Amino acid sequence: MKKMADFAALTAARDSLAAARENFKGRTVYLCAGGGCIASGALKVEKALKTAVEAAELSDTAVRTVYTGCMGPCAAGPLVQIGDSLYEHVCPEDATEIVKEHLVGGKIVTRLVREGADGKPILRRDDIPFFAKQTKLALHNCGRIDPVSLEDYIAVDGYQALAKALSSMTPEDVVEQMKLSGLRGRGGAGFPTGTKWDFARKTVSDVKYTLCNGDEGDPGAFMDRSVLEGDPHSLIEGMAIAAFTIGSAQGYAYVRAEYPLAVERLRIAIAQATEAGLLGSNILGSAFTFNLEIRMGSGAFVCGEETALIASLEGKRGEPRPRPPFPAVKGLWGKPSLLNNVETYANVPSIILNGGNWYAGWGTEKSKGTKVFALDGNIVNAGLVEVPIGTPLGDLVHDVGGGIPGGKQFKAAQLGGPSGGCVPREYLSTPLDYESLQELGAIMGSGGVVVMDEDSCMVDVARFFLEFVQEESCGKCVPCRVGTKRMLEIVTRICAGEGQEGDIEKLEELGKQIKDTSLCGLGQTAPNPVLSTIRHFRHEYEEHIRQHKCTPGVCPALVDSPCRSACPANVDIPGYLSLVGEGRIAEALRLHRERNPLAAVCARVCF
Repeated sequence: MKKMADFAALTAARDSLAAARENFKGRTVYLCAGGGCIASGALKVEKALKTAVEAAELSDTAVRTVYTGCMGPCAAGPLVQIGDSLYEHVCPEDATEIVKEHLVGGKIVTRLVREGADGKPILRRDDIPFFAKQTKLALHNCGRIDPVSLEDYIAVDGYQALAKALSSMTPEDVVEQMKLSGLRGRGGAGFPTGTKWDFARKTVSDVKYTLCNGDEGDPGAFMDRSVLEGDPHSLIEGMAIAAFTIGSAQGYAYVRAEYPLAVERLRIAIAQATEAGLLGSNILGSAFTFNLEIRMGSGAFVCGEETALIASLEGKRGEPRPRPPFPAVKGLWGKPSLLNNVETYANVPSIILNGGNWYAGWGTEKSKGTKVFALDGNIVNAGLVEVPIGTPLGDLVHDVGGGIPGGKQFKAAQLGGPSGGCVPREYLSTPLDYESLQELGAIMGSGGVVVMDEDSCMVDVARFFLEFVQEESCGKCVPCRVGTKRMLEIVTRICAGEGQEGDIEKLEELGKQIKDTSLCGLGQTAPNPVLSTIRHFRHEYEEHIRQHKCTPGVCPALVDSPCRSACPANVDIPGYLSLVGEGRIAEALRLHRERNPLAAVCARVCF
């Protein structure tokens, strides 16, 4: 795209591109090209659709095929959207029918859309319960633009917020709008974004840096990755506005190397923005200069902590340092630095374009706006969602998430990843905001939500997350390095049936000491999974220790059924055991075959 000489040129390009986009309304085929859909065959679907379009003699001027970022319902991929209709689980073999019926005949292929509770097809995407309670602000472009097309981004008001900031706002004005918005850091700590920007703006220095934390390390979390894959220009625009506000000319986006697709699309977007004069010197004809580069992390979880991330950017070992001084005063290479995560920056353009009060219209009194969550675990609609802060956990799990599969009961949700805690069933009405979750021993975190059903052992869940943080500890401070190891040893011993009276009290005391004395946020939150499960599921710990029993049958050493210990397919379900117990062997064998494809290997030792 040619270089934008000034603000008028950007607006003219926007109007022209938006008009061209409108010409294809209803005739644009959007294919989800997020990581999940690509893994389930989206590229093959795209090839088949293009072949079907050619066979139907529909030219490029009649139909537009667009790759998009994550549309949300990852468990239903590959996804294809045409007009208001969303097709799920699309196979290459479906392409001819979609083109013939929908694009040529104007009829929706009902067998490929989701069914409602009444068994009837849901013809409009926004009527699907998964989408009905969502409000997409940070993700508003994901699923509706081509992430590697600058033209697509400009057509939907892309870089208009940057132009507004440069042409009619002072840095003080930007800070004021950010404070009015109430936006808090979406990386986990929840620090007020406007206040952080004001600190960096007021620090006097000849050089300042604008940094992005894209080192998303929580198990089951893919919020930042989806923004980078689906709307990379929103990150660039948000960082440019932040750089203008604090007086920075150089920025770095720190993205984990395990996100190759995100890195590739961000690199393309940076090159496009630079070529169009939206990055570099004299942006849009103004005196503002800002350059942006990508730096890749090697997957250390601790580098999600700001001072460890900065050390890694400097080429040092990724270890945190004591604060103060904070990065806003002394950050990258000793210079004042502003650091936010991907989701935080992605909200900035909309806030500047529409005003802080507009954004503050969603959320609660102390927690404004929306939050992106990655729904994972034992849930029907696993995927990416964005809801207003304050939405009850039960609405997220049952209305948006579709509830628990197999008719099983919800038991708990782990919020905030390894740094978070478990919220049990009796707190499903809890609003998802920073303060309410903290009262329950959990945190909002970056937005990972792992849902567990009645078959989950909460002691084993605590062991899993504790093992993760113990392995990821940088080892710099004793409380985290040694304390989490001692906690892991105790929990592992309990899972192995070797727990002792007093172990629960030891875990609580150790957890408190680690929280109070660790150097950085990783260590300070590492005990949360253990402490929260003890708080809400203490009876399971006591059962493991006193009765040497694991009711869900997860901990092998505590399982009293030989079937559970021996079967490689875990077919030990109540119905199967009862059939065996009643001597109804033929029926049991049939059920065994349905659930266990390895019958010849295991030789049915359960019998």
